[in-house]
Amino acid sequence: MAPIPGSGLAKGLAVTLRTMTKKSHTAQYPDAQPDLPPRTRGVIGLFEENCTVCMLCARECPDWCIYIDSHKETIPAAAPGGRERSRNVLDRFAIDFALCMYCGICIEVCPFDALFWSPEFEYAETDIHELTHERDKLREWMWTVPEPPALDPGAEEPKEIAAARKAAEKLAATQAAEADRAPGADRAAGPGTPPAAPGTGEPQPPTEGGTA
Repeated sequence: MAPIPGSGLAKGLAVTLRTMTKKSHTAQYPDAQPDLPPRTRGVIGLFEENCTVCMLCARECPDWCIYIDSHKETIPAAAPGGRERSRNVLDRFAIDFALCMYCGICIEVCPFDALFWSPEFEYAETDIHELTHERDKLREWMWTVPEPPALDPGAEEPKEIAAARKAAEKLAATQAAEADRAPGADRAAGPGTPPAAPGTGEPQPPTEGGTA
């Protein structure tokens, strides 16, 4: 059956009329801030204390927009006869957000959790050079990083937390065992209790002419 002439136009006008009768929900930005999802890719924050200058983020970046400079320092030996150690010290960490494509590869490959997503997106500049954020600016974005979501009730305990808990329990057990073997354990019964006889664990009898 051939279509009725003008039916397409009538359907289009019907959609227009239905839309015109609906109430609009326009958010008056910037007076009304948008409700962003928690995993919004806005800007990248740097937690400098975790950075070991491994350069993985800069090497894996497809846009080559991460700039890192560092130098090596020698750490003296902790004990006599020990060996000196060298470590990398971060001098510069910058991200050029004019080149960044917000793929998140740098955050995923970082083995020490030094980079995080922040939902902040209001950092437009009139000068393109100002979009290169140095490490001080990247550190300020860390204050806007949201807390990680809670684990599911049936999820496994993170390996880091499990290892730390086992280490703490082992240390507490060791300290308790050392406290039981301490020389002052005999005095725990009180000042009026005579000391235990050597090798018997029983109180010594009082001597003649003396007190217990």
